[in-house]
Amino acid sequence: MIIQEILNTTKHRPWQIPTDNWKFYQEWNNAIFLHYQVELTELEKFVPKELKIDLFDGKPWISVVAFTMEKIRPKNLPSFSPISDFDEINIRTYVKSNNKTGVYFLSIEGGKSLSCKVAKGISELPYRYSKIKRTDQNYKSQNSEFKDKLNIEFKIGEELTEKTELDKWLTERYALFQDTDDSINEFEIHHLEWPINEIDIQKLELNYPRFEKLINEKPNKIHYSKGVKVLAWGKIKNKKTGYNNGYK
Repeated sequence: MIIQEILNTTKHRPWQIPTDNWKFYQEWNNAIFLHYQVELTELEKFVPKELKIDLFDGKPWISVVAFTMEKIRPKNLPSFSPISDFDEINIRTYVKSNNKTGVYFLSIEGGKSLSCKVAKGISELPYRYSKIKRTDQNYKSQNSEFKDKLNIEFKIGEELTEKTELDKWLTERYALFQDTDDSINEFEIHHLEWPINEIDIQKLELNYPRFEKLINEKPNKIHYSKGVKVLAWGKIKNKKTGYNNGYK
């Protein structure tokens, strides 16, 4: 699908697409989603006070998303696979800010050290390097510094013909909010609606010591997707105000 077709397909979005020009193209492919319903008091410890934690039926969620980033590039330049293609794991939660619903990353790992440095330098997102290997039925990562470990053995099932409201709530997010020392950075994104498949998790080893009270080896919901083609707009820096836009 060409980029103009993506830009013209917007009925699934909760707000209008940005009117200025997009800045980056990227693909999020072969994604495994592990979703966890968590306790608000535990999650509050990891989310900046300027962001409001989003809730579904009164409960917050965290998702571990393991996928392959491909073809990331600036708008008018080609991608360069030694940097633009790498496996990634992010741990995200769901937030609200500026009348928009989006995601906030608790952790982002990339499987190439140079790719992590470039991505972190451009975006200010908290990328860090982990050893990651994946095959058609296995996704494995390890980080000795943080003692983090993920090992998923899986089989892909049938594509969902109908999605629940929770399915959409967990996947259809078109903004990202991330904190730095002095600001909350906002990023707008756009893509077609995620295609979702069932997935059979045959083995799951997950250990993130920092988040042991939030995530474990028994997710409440799981998804697989072949992926989406993504357009991203430039970073908007919102100066931290010091007031609480969340739940504390």
